[in-house]
Amino acid sequence: MIIIAFAVVLFLLVQARFMLISLVTAIVLFSLTSDAINFIGRQRIGPLHVPNWLASIVALVLISTALLLLTSIVLAQVNTVLTTTLAYTERAPQAVAALFAWLGPDAQLAVFDSLSNVNLSGYLRTMAGQAGGLMQATVLVILFVGFLFAERVWFATKLVNFVGDPVQADRISRIVGSIIRRVNRYLFVKTMVSLVTGAMVWFVASLFGLELAVALGIITFILNYIPNIGSIVATGLVALVTYVQLSEPGPTFAIFLIVGAIQFINGNVIDPMLMGRALRLSSFGIIISLAFWGAVWGIPGMFLSVPIMVGLMIVCSEIPALRPIAILLSREGLPEPETQGEAIRQAAE
Repeated sequence: MIIIAFAVVLFLLVQARFMLISLVTAIVLFSLTSDAINFIGRQRIGPLHVPNWLASIVALVLISTALLLLTSIVLAQVNTVLTTTLAYTERAPQAVAALFAWLGPDAQLAVFDSLSNVNLSGYLRTMAGQAGGLMQATVLVILFVGFLFAERVWFATKLVNFVGDPVQADRISRIVGSIIRRVNRYLFVKTMVSLVTGAMVWFVASLFGLELAVALGIITFILNYIPNIGSIVATGLVALVTYVQLSEPGPTFAIFLIVGAIQFINGNVIDPMLMGRALRLSSFGIIISLAFWGAVWGIPGMFLSVPIMVGLMIVCSEIPALRPIAILLSREGLPEPETQGEAIRQAAE
């Protein structure tokens, strides 16, 4: 029965992935702004204060504007990358095959023949079609966020009536609050580090005179949200673009080392230092989560894998029967339930 239930759930996740990805993204965006709205609502200037409905409308407008602007920028850069890639289509197989010249002329010719038979134009059209659906997903996410803002006032009442026990409802509320706080911290730190990394890659690419410097910076910023693998793919992509455009191994190796050093320092030194203990996740667990959600939801699933894993670890740490799963997902094997953390903080105070 468990296997059948898992298969049914997996089938539904795959079949409804467009709707579910949009919904999960909307929930993440809602959690990012919910605390800010509550903070604004608590502020008073004499007898005046900002009503919740006004703060929600302002937040929805800002989120909608930011999402539409970001989507437009991404689509514009995708078009730039596709146009430039088509221009380099004929040069790419020869440039890549030259990397294998040290293996002999036969190996170089074999690589060239293999790459020449790849229907790159077909892949590019498929990518363009998938990118075109990004605007539809953005509109759907905005609608979901709007409905969540409209319902947020009654969440607490609905939770108490649904559970039927105020104490249990308060415990669930603390668990949800813990998930929101940790995911918010992860996204904030990841955004800052990715933004700095993307700007540095753009600067380095501009110094080497790459035509796609801006696009590479934006792509690096986006790919760095994918744990572990994203930075590797971004570094390899920068080196590949450099070699295809310049056709010189020296500058290609130099930019590969520079960008690799930037990714290593930002990803392995700065990122963990800023993240602190808010996300104590197992590296192996992150890879498993990345592979699973990538297989189910594709690239969007890779971006959402860590927030989903954070929520899963916190929920499992609160349920005694599922605590072994939380232990496996945590980095030190000692996941701290939110209720336990709250008791420790109250005792310290």
